[in-house]
Amino acid sequence: MKAVDTAIADVKIIEPAVFADDRGFFFESFSKMKFEAAIGRSADFVQDNHSRSGKGVLRGLHYQLPPHAQAKLVRVAVGEVYDVAVDIRKSSPTFGQWVGVLLSAENKRQLWIPEGFAHGFLTLSDHVEFLYKTTNYYAPESDRGIRWDDPQIDIDWNLNDQPTLSSKDRNQSMLADVEVFE
Repeated sequence: MKAVDTAIADVKIIEPAVFADDRGFFFESFSKMKFEAAIGRSADFVQDNHSRSGKGVLRGLHYQLPPHAQAKLVRVAVGEVYDVAVDIRKSSPTFGQWVGVLLSAENKRQLWIPEGFAHGFLTLSDHVEFLYKTTNYYAPESDRGIRWDDPQIDIDWNLNDQPTLSSKDRNQSMLADVEVFE
């Protein structure tokens, strides 16, 4: 397992060692010891989530405020997504900036998204099964979101059509109007 830097230092692409032959493949999708060495800090995951979506679904941008802030380790088991992390740490030099990574069942990459980031993804294949580990439990009172198309953030989703959104995501606020991390 190795960590690959992104344009925002705290967000890391995690690449597992994959062993493949004519029978198929094997890879260790998570090892606490190797993962923590790769990201340079401890991370105690308490919840695993699994979602399924069709093509053109956009989920996000979601985050939780302290004391229920969540870091996430995300990956795709089936299909392909464009995964995005947005820095919402007010004191960060990269506040409001984003990183986008292609995650797929084929490339087996994972994305480490620390606390203080909003997260979202766009499904690119007909079906996607998306897995994520979180360092805190879901807490509705701390649940927040930012509009996926906020011009201040200006994420290039590379869309040809309008994405399929939940009513919650369609009605999120702009970054300038939400609570963020200090």
